[in-house]
Amino acid sequence: MPPIPNTVTAQELEILSAKASAAKELAYCEYSNFRVGACILTTSGEYIVGANVENVSYPVGTCAERVAFGTAIVAGHRDFKAIAVSTDIKPGASPCGMCRQFMREFTTPSFPVYMYDGDGKHTVMTMGEACS
Repeated sequence: MPPIPNTVTAQELEILSAKASAAKELAYCEYSNFRVGACILTTSGEYIVGANVENVSYPVGTCAERVAFGTAIVAGHRDFKAIAVSTDIKPGASPCGMCRQFMREFTTPSFPVYMYDGDGKHTVMTMGEACS
């Protein structure tokens, strides 16, 4: 596996982690109890969060990553530096296939995806790795 480009500073990564974890607290997951929070860092330095929102009809729910990207796009953002995704499981969860496809529309293959577990530990992959 090639190294992940170091485009995110330690301070930015700390903020991404904290905001993704805080967003997880806002998840509406009455059916699965699987909380997910996400935070995107734009190239202009803004942090945009999302949390999963479920519905009794499973396919109608929306994942945290798509909530965050949708919010960012509607706010006029088009350039992104990284995303953090936070869950309660170990290891942290990778974005689902639908989210990967959605995220790939707005990112490059070198875009980093930081996946945090319930203890705050993370792994990282690029969109190129996630979508290959």
